Amino acid sequence: MTCVSTFTVEEDEAGLRLDRWFRRRYPGLTHGRLEKLLRTGQIRLDGGRVKGATRLEAGQIVRVPPLEGSDRDRKSRRPSLKAEDAEFIRSLVIHRDDHVIALNKPPGLAVQGGSKVTRHVDGMLDALKFKASERPRLVHRLDKDTGGLLLLARSARAASSLAEAFRGRDAEKTYWALVSGAPSPKEGRIDLALSKGSDAGRERMLAGLDDGRRAVTDFAVVDSAGSRVAWLVLKPRSGRTHQLRVHCAEIGTPIVGDRKYGDENSRIDGLPGRNLLNLHARGLRIPHPAGGTLSLKASLSADMMKNWSFFGFDTDNPEAERLSEMLGDGR
Repeated sequence: MTCVSTFTVEEDEAGLRLDRWFRRRYPGLTHGRLEKLLRTGQIRLDGGRVKGATRLEAGQIVRVPPLEGSDRDRKSRRPSLKAEDAEFIRSLVIHRDDHVIALNKPPGLAVQGGSKVTRHVDGMLDALKFKASERPRLVHRLDKDTGGLLLLARSARAASSLAEAFRGRDAEKTYWALVSGAPSPKEGRIDLALSKGSDAGRERMLAGLDDGRRAVTDFAVVDSAGSRVAWLVLKPRSGRTHQLRVHCAEIGTPIVGDRKYGDENSRIDGLPGRNLLNLHARGLRIPHPAGGTLSLKASLSADMMKNWSFFGFDTDNPEAERLSEMLGDGR
């Protein structure tokens, strides 16, 4: 069984021609077939017809029709949804109205499929229709290892509105993190460009290169366990790949459990959830598609809560909310 899919253009895909975007994601799709799908309007960008030479912008929504015969289609074709998966994805819902659904995604659950990834949010979205005629749409992403707030649109119109808010920086995102060490000063702004590269044969984001794209993160310390570990509030002012992870590592305080960008200091003996990346999408404030402002918060997962408690941090600490609001005033 195949069906229409929608994809949100990522920050690192901004500037790509649409035909090259398809070449990356659907290597088995021929140029001739792609052109036919574009001519007939089966492929759309933000709901409108589009040409292959169009340059993409981060946050735009690409509509992809069923693509039988392409390599990607054979790999990502959705099987019938298992009852336990339907129950599971519904248990993650923390907000629902006629236009949006918000999930509290656990760390370790991928948002979309990929190489060797068979269980992911996108594959379970049929369970979140709740009698609506349309399948919910992803409008942004979280890394597989990052837990917390994930927003879905319940219609094409809502998806367009939310995508525009993310693209135009009208969405204010707040993250919590445990980092190894304690930043000095305790509050500040990290303004450090990022670019794609490789290190020791592994693809990763690199900081401070001349060809990098500007990336800005505001941070503040909520609490600390001496100089060993600190609890940070982080507010990204841009949306680069792995931005928070790289920025924290670059100021000498890598996120605890970050095996990609952290060093040996980011691995703490005795930590209950020692394999967790201790980064959590805590809050989101965004214009609601129907008007007004939608403000949401997601609690830590049970496993991540054990790590906060291990260092004696109280997640009900009002200082966390005060600092979140204070950082918001400095945009």
